[in-house]
Amino acid sequence: MSLAFNARQKIDLPVTKNIQRLPDYLLQQERVVGAMLEPKKLVSLGQGAFRYNVTSFKVFQLEVNPVVSIAVVNTEGNKLQMHATDSELDGLGIVDDFELMLDATLIATEKGLIGEAFLGVSVSQPPLLRLIPPKLLESTGHSILNGILLGIKARVGQQLTKDFSNWCDEN
Repeated sequence: MSLAFNARQKIDLPVTKNIQRLPDYLLQQERVVGAMLEPKKLVSLGQGAFRYNVTSFKVFQLEVNPVVSIAVVNTEGNKLQMHATDSELDGLGIVDDFELMLDATLIATEKGLIGEAFLGVSVSQPPLLRLIPPKLLESTGHSILNGILLGIKARVGQQLTKDFSNWCDEN
């Protein structure tokens, strides 16, 4: 049986200083992605390509370790877009059909940064969890994905604005 769950978060970060420099800051892909995600879990694979070890989490006493490849593109002069290009899962035994979907956008506006992130997972019910009802697994999955996105949102809210300020001071 296949399980699917997802989560979505929006962010609105007012910026008061150097607001006109936000579009140039978003062009610093490695720096911006490193400020949004945990740098020690992020590996740059070259221009616009990253590998990220998503925060490990437990599902009914099983430790799960998703790893996702991310493509980053700048568009429209003020937008940074991220999406998952590949994913794998360690920790649930042999799972052949795991898919992690990620679509995130960060846009520089005249007031600051706005953004939205969608995170979804599709996976067959692992053999180790066959006795647990699918609805319970899906609600747990929704909670976990919401927790991951809320953690990233909190980090972005603190770290991204601080890094932008540092970047402005350096440049």
